[in-house]
Amino acid sequence: MAGQSLRMATAATMTECSIARLEKDAMIRVLHDEPEFAEKFMSHLLTRNIRVEADLVDQLFNSSEKRLARMLLILANFGKEGKPEPIIAKVSQEMLAEMIGTTRPRVSFFMNKFRRLGLIDYNGHLEVHSSLLNVVLHDDPHINGD
Repeated sequence: MAGQSLRMATAATMTECSIARLEKDAMIRVLHDEPEFAEKFMSHLLTRNIRVEADLVDQLFNSSEKRLARMLLILANFGKEGKPEPIIAKVSQEMLAEMIGTTRPRVSFFMNKFRRLGLIDYNGHLEVHSSLLNVVLHDDPHINGD
């Protein structure tokens, strides 16, 4: 849509999904002809832009421990209608390390620390507790940076 002939990023799925490709002309036509769809699409783009900006700030200014805590909260849909949900996708520590820009041993260390502090549970599935939010929002004395 933006006229780029070359994609600058790749994507990987964590669960099975379906992908559809729309030609640019068809997408432009739908955006013009369907105002409700256009509004939802713009809302999605703005939300995605906010998330990209937040990810950049996170990468530049936060420790890998805080980045991991934030990613776990995002994966658990924290802040979306109701309490955090168990993370359904099987997310390996290696995948988490790639997502936050650190190593698997660092993720393992922090995951064990989070579990020991009662911030997460994982036995077959990963469950995030709302108390993990304190790691992201505050310099909790129990949590030290890298």
